[in-house]
Amino acid sequence: MPHKITRCLTPPGRKRTVSGWKPVKVALPLILATSCGLLALQPELRLAVPMLIGVTAFMAALLAFALYWGEREKVLWSPVVILAVALALRLLFLLAPPQLSDDIYRYLWDGGNLLRGVNPYAAAPAKALPPPELKAVHSRINHPEYVSIYPPAAQLVFAGGTALGGAVTGLKAFLTLLDLGLCVLLVVLLQRLELPAWRAVLYAWNPLPILEIAGSGHVDGAGLVMLFGSILLLLPDRRDASQTAPRRWPFLFSGALLTCAGLVKLFPLVLSPLLFMLVPFGRRRYFAAGFIAALAVLVLPFLPQLANMGPTLELYARNWEFAGFAFNTIRSVTGSGTTARMLLSASFLAALLFITFRLSIRLKTTPAPASRGRQAFGACYAIAMALLLLTPTLQPWYALSLAVFLPFCAGPAGLVLCWAVFLTYRVQIPYFILGQWTENPQVTAAVFLAPVTAFLLGRVFWVGGRQKQ
Repeated sequence: MPHKITRCLTPPGRKRTVSGWKPVKVALPLILATSCGLLALQPELRLAVPMLIGVTAFMAALLAFALYWGEREKVLWSPVVILAVALALRLLFLLAPPQLSDDIYRYLWDGGNLLRGVNPYAAAPAKALPPPELKAVHSRINHPEYVSIYPPAAQLVFAGGTALGGAVTGLKAFLTLLDLGLCVLLVVLLQRLELPAWRAVLYAWNPLPILEIAGSGHVDGAGLVMLFGSILLLLPDRRDASQTAPRRWPFLFSGALLTCAGLVKLFPLVLSPLLFMLVPFGRRRYFAAGFIAALAVLVLPFLPQLANMGPTLELYARNWEFAGFAFNTIRSVTGSGTTARMLLSASFLAALLFITFRLSIRLKTTPAPASRGRQAFGACYAIAMALLLLTPTLQPWYALSLAVFLPFCAGPAGLVLCWAVFLTYRVQIPYFILGQWTENPQVTAAVFLAPVTAFLLGRVFWVGGRQKQ
């Protein structure tokens, strides 16, 4: 459900009216910091979920306000201010223990084993004798009976973060640093695509990456920074665009970075056909060579134990479910979870093929590199949205794959969904108090229907406004 990217560009001749909004430029980041500080001061976020939902809704509304006025060039921030505020917001949660998710303890276990020379795919934690330095971590791993589900590049990220003291704070600091690097890449890409750099705030100041990466220490941002590094190498700057024969090495490294991204979290691999279309025909063999070489370098050292990851992936694909409204609806109609998964998989595949085909048609008539890049980002945004709405399992941090595209094609649906996923944390209240994991069907429906409604209303009001003009 991509929004119109062309609206991001300032119409020729529009007069800037920034000076009258200087107080807003200062007040908005201060209010966001105060909001984050209020959450960071809570001794137990699992008991403060209503406050979490309310505060993040307020922050999302502020970002929508920034988008509305920023598109009219009334509120602008420099890259330095954007990154400084992003750092400050993340530091508020860096020293706090992860409360909304315990995935980071699996990260520390896998990373600690890799640093000791132990293949993390060799055995499930429940079947391994923990060394003294990992005993505290071992006792807090969720689902210790399963072999790690995280791909090889993620294991290297875990090891890099675990090397910083072997504690939660060190790993969170490493992942937060990568997330800040992603914010830098967003600013650079926006400028390269001839879009206003201030739009990076839609991710950099968004409560989703702040809470899920700096707060809970999820690894998704590490994969996204590699994905956007790959995209940056595919979008030439003005100097490279003027060359008749593009250099080879950017495409070689772009393919390698795409592999790395996909072997942190698998989602970037779904976008690989779209990225491949951005590669000039004469340089596609270098892109493919980099992709394959990185795949071999990352996978071979973990063989043959890497195959032990297969049963865990199969179990996840067959049985895991959470906050999947489309899945729950189809299952209730058909009476079969397997049928529901097959129909959703077919629907997503159809959406992927349609979006990819439409992009290929548009790129044929779009010679300008910046315009091609904007078209590609719109397609990536649509694919991420389709995946989140159709997946049987929608953990809040999964929406990071959508949030990262908001600066390029933000619309009401994306902004709303990146907030609505926080509603699913309602399940934490009975689980923390009574040990009961009980989903609320109304909450699951709201997570799905909120962005769909926002999209439809956005289209109605935008079309109405356009007709009035």
